[in-house]
Amino acid sequence: MRHPTPFPPERTGVHGGLSYALFEPGGTPQGGLVIVHGAGSRKESHFDFARAARAAGLASVVYDQRGHGESEGPLDDRLADDVVRMRELLGDGPVALRGSSMGGYVAIMAARRVGAAAVVAICPAGAEHLLRGLRSGDWEWHADVEKVEAFLEAHDLTWEVRTLDAPLMLLHAEGDERIPVTHSIALHQAGTAPGRRLVVLPGGHHRSIQHDPEMQGESPRFISRAFAESA
Repeated sequence: MRHPTPFPPERTGVHGGLSYALFEPGGTPQGGLVIVHGAGSRKESHFDFARAARAAGLASVVYDQRGHGESEGPLDDRLADDVVRMRELLGDGPVALRGSSMGGYVAIMAARRVGAAAVVAICPAGAEHLLRGLRSGDWEWHADVEKVEAFLEAHDLTWEVRTLDAPLMLLHAEGDERIPVTHSIALHQAGTAPGRRLVVLPGGHHRSIQHDPEMQGESPRFISRAFAESA
């Protein structure tokens, strides 16, 4: 028996071939947020954070990346372009991006394209980590390997962070068994934007921060401050 989702999204649908769920607060939102999941995940895994963002006064859209969930076609070289498509669902006003693992990589890559006022990246993977996994063939989702490889080889995360002018918050667990915490430390050091922040939590694992209640509260606060400063 399938149980109903508690505190469900205000709207679900398909946009540009991407299955999404839209969460909206009561009253006028202070801004919008695109939530990008990681490899092998899906939008429903991030409904808890979308509800936390809604409670903080943010409208948010969470979607299935291609090759995942209910979205159409394999993952391909439209990773960043798809974030732009989702941003269209949030209307006017400032927008932020939040991604985890592969989603952290995608969020940073898409930030300049959408004019993001803030980015939150949780245990973000680098192109080198994603290429290694992609070439191993150890995936449970569908990808156009040639197109994804071409995108990753052409888009370096460190270079993107250096040129990013929006505040970036990096969250990483010391116990991450997939992406070493030193990766986020190096990205933080490479950044030049004012207001950037690095939070390293002791212990944990690759997915632990995504669902940590304290960090789920800290991310909207970081985004709200960035929205206020960009007004």
